Amino acid sequence: MPPESDWQIALAVQPRPGDYAYDLDRALDAVVSVKAIIPDDAFTAEILGTERSGSGVLIRSDGVVLTIGYLITEAETVWLGLNDGRTIPGHVLGYDQTTGFGLVQALARVDLPTLPIGRSASLEPGTDVVIAGPGGRAHAVAARVIGKQEFAGYWEYVLDEAIFTAPAHPYWGGAALIGPAGDLLGIGSLRLEQPPEEDGDGEHLNMIVPIDLLPPILDDMLTIGQPNRPPRPWLGLYAVEVDDRVVVAGTASGGPAERAGMQSGDVVLSVAGVQISDLATFFRQVWSLGAAGVEVPLTVYHDGQMVELRVTSADRNDLLKSPSLH
Repeated sequence: MPPESDWQIALAVQPRPGDYAYDLDRALDAVVSVKAIIPDDAFTAEILGTERSGSGVLIRSDGVVLTIGYLITEAETVWLGLNDGRTIPGHVLGYDQTTGFGLVQALARVDLPTLPIGRSASLEPGTDVVIAGPGGRAHAVAARVIGKQEFAGYWEYVLDEAIFTAPAHPYWGGAALIGPAGDLLGIGSLRLEQPPEEDGDGEHLNMIVPIDLLPPILDDMLTIGQPNRPPRPWLGLYAVEVDDRVVVAGTASGGPAERAGMQSGDVVLSVAGVQISDLATFFRQVWSLGAAGVEVPLTVYHDGQMVELRVTSADRNDLLKSPSLH
């Protein structure tokens, strides 16, 4: 994401205050920039980089910022850019692998509005919303909800009902989904391309993590840094769907899948006897076997033959550097 002064949303798709029943500019003041520095030897450094930038949202008057967790995972330094021009330090409070949410505590007085947490379950396709980055209207998009459906990510991640919006915000990571009542209904995670219709062009979308996933885990995130539940089993692989097959695209260095001999190009046929044809079924079947550390029986098409593997899963958090307070 470029520096705030170097870009702006096209005027035609910026939100206009008169189109909304709430104080748009006040709501946008709750969106901050998030910049994180990650050590070179961090587990996620190779994939996510060592300098990460995006957005976050002030959700409490004591300076708690909600963002998308991949921005701050393993961060040793965090800076928050406020809409009043100040830049202040922050401290990572926690990151939830299941939802993807991350929390940062501002380490200086903020004195800016917060966005109230709404209910994303009530959000219907076709609803007009605002997708906001830091910097006011020039960095926000007047968008609409185009769908709510299951989403499976190649990094062993599933949302039962992600929110999809268009037009897409170009700097989506941690962006605020602001609903018709001026409340926070989700946090931006990805930009995707919708397949084109016949004789048409594809449309870029934002995938949004729904805010309803936050209240059940918020107290735990604030006090112990993660939800108080058993960690899911993690295989340490990246997988994609190809013609109703789940194909391994890569493995995490030193992760369970690599240690078990899995390689790029392997096809996952079944998990504990359950046939696999899509990512969501694959991941959910692995998670159904127990907590992190459980042995996962896999049938894999590997090097031209069917192979039975037993992969000892792990807790991916064990590989991550813990936040340090400076």
